[in-house]
Amino acid sequence: MATVTFDTHKFVRKLKEAGFDEKQAEAVSEAFRDAQSETEPLTKKDLQIELAPVRSDLLILKWMMGLVFAAEVMPLLAKLLA
Repeated sequence: MATVTFDTHKFVRKLKEAGFDEKQAEAVSEAFRDAQSETEPLTKKDLQIELAPVRSDLLILKWMMGLVFAAEVMPLLAKLLA
C-alpha cells in the first residue's frame, strides 16, 4: 500500500497566510488529514478490474468494424478484379 506524505505544518501555515486563524487552520488540517486517511489509494489491479468491460467492448467493436469493412470492400474488390 502506498503512503501519501502530508505536511500538516506547511498546510496550517498556508491557511494562516490566507486569513484563517490558528484554531480554524488546525481544524481544517485535521479534517483533511482524517479524510485522507480514510481513503484507499487506487491500485493497478483496481484499474484492471474497472477497465475490463471497456476492453471487452472495444474488442467487440474492433471485430464489428472489421466485418463492416470487409463487407464493403470485398464486393468492390470483386468488381475491380472481374
